[in-house]
Amino acid sequence: MTRAIARHRPAYRSRVTSAADAAALIPSVARIAIGLGVAQPSALLTALADRARAGEVDGNRLYYLLSFASAGATVLAPDLGDRIRPMSFFHGANERALDRIAAADGLDPVDLIPAAFRSVPQLLRDAIGVDTLLTTVAPMDGEGRFSLGTNTDYALGAAERAERIILEVNSNMPRVGGNCHIPLERVSAIVEVDTPLVEVPSVPPRPEDLAIGAIIAGLARDGDCLQMGIGAVPDAVCAALAGHRHLGIHTELMTPGLMRLMQSGVVDNSRKAIHAGQSVFTFAMGGADLYRFLDANAQVAAYPVDYTNDPSVIGRNLNVLSVNATLEIDIHGACNSEWIGGHQYSGAGGQLDFVRGAGVSPGGRSIIACHATGAGGTVSRIVPRLSGPVTVPRNDVHMIVTEYGCADLRGLSLAERRRALIGLAHPRFRDALAAARR
Repeated sequence: MTRAIARHRPAYRSRVTSAADAAALIPSVARIAIGLGVAQPSALLTALADRARAGEVDGNRLYYLLSFASAGATVLAPDLGDRIRPMSFFHGANERALDRIAAADGLDPVDLIPAAFRSVPQLLRDAIGVDTLLTTVAPMDGEGRFSLGTNTDYALGAAERAERIILEVNSNMPRVGGNCHIPLERVSAIVEVDTPLVEVPSVPPRPEDLAIGAIIAGLARDGDCLQMGIGAVPDAVCAALAGHRHLGIHTELMTPGLMRLMQSGVVDNSRKAIHAGQSVFTFAMGGADLYRFLDANAQVAAYPVDYTNDPSVIGRNLNVLSVNATLEIDIHGACNSEWIGGHQYSGAGGQLDFVRGAGVSPGGRSIIACHATGAGGTVSRIVPRLSGPVTVPRNDVHMIVTEYGCADLRGLSLAERRRALIGLAHPRFRDALAAARR
C-alpha cells in the first residue's frame, strides 16, 4: 500500500460493507441509475432484487442503457417489474425478452426513453433527478478516487446528482485516466468484489461484412480519426485498415478491433487536433485482453458521453471517419437503426451524434453500413419507407455502404438518391424498389 493510499484508508474502510447492507441504503420510490454493460454491479443488483422480492422496497425506477445478463437475472426479472420498474434508454436481449412476456400477457412493453446517448447524463441529472447510482469501479488510487474504468458514459453525470453513490469495487476493473473519476468523499458505501469482468465476444464476420469492411477501408485515408460502432461490420473495417498509418481514435465505444490497431501501430493519434497521442472513448466492451490493455495505459483516456459524443467536440478533429451500422434505409437515405418487426430492438445510441460530428469535421466522412438483405436474404434492407422511427434523418446522411458498393448522398436530389440507393440493394429487389412510389 502506498503512503498516499494509506492516507485515505480509514475513510475508505468506514464505507466498506456487504452487498446486502449497501442495498439496504436504497429506499422505496428511488430513482436509480445503474452502470452500463460491463459496469453493471452484479452483487449489488442481486442484493437489490432480494430486497424487492422480500417486499422491502417498492416503486423504484431503474434507469440504464444496455443491460447484461446479471441485470436480467436480478433487477430485471419479470416478477419484479411492479417493484423495480425498468426505464431503458437502449433495449437489448433482456428488454426484448421482457417485451415478449408482456405481449403474451397483454401487458405494455418495457418503458423506453427516446434519447440520444449524449443527452443521457443531463436527463439523469435534471429531467429525471436520479438519487442513487450503482456501478462498478476500479480500486481506489492514491488521490482517493475511483476510476470508472470501462464505463464513464453517463455514470459520471449521474454521480454529480445522486445523493447515494454505492460502488462495487472490482479488482479486475481497469484503472483508466481522463475525466472519469469519483472521489471517495462522494461515496456512500463500497462493496469489494474480485470477479472477472463480463466478456463480450466478437461476432464472426460473414462474407458481406468482409466486403463492406474492404469498401470502407478503401475510403479511409492515412491520418483519419476513427469512430467505430458495435458489431461485425465495424470489426471487419478495423481488420481491413491494417495498411493505413497515423490513424487516431475519438469514439463512443472502445473495441478489440480498435485496440489491435493501436497495438500494431496503425493508430498513433499523432494527427489529432485534440487529445493528441491518446485514444478517447466513453465505454468499452470486449474480452479480458481489452480490459488488460486499458489498465494504466497512458495512450487511452475516458470521458463522459456528453463530451465524447458532442458534435462540436468531435468536429474539432480533422478527417473524422465515423462508421456505424443500421437496420433499414429508405430510398431517400433516412435510417432506422432501432426498430424491427413493429418492436423496439435497440435504441438511438450515439449514431446521430457522430454522423453530425463527422459532418462538421474538416475532411470528415460519416458512413452508415448495412447488409443489403435481412432475415436470411428474404427482405431488403433498402425499402420504400421505414417501418420504424428515423434514427438518422436523410438531411444528415452522408455515405451509405452495402456489400454492393458505396453511395455518397451529399448534394443529391431525392431522385438521384433513389437511383443511387437502389444500386446498393440486392439485385433481386431492385426492380420492386424502382417501381415503388412514396
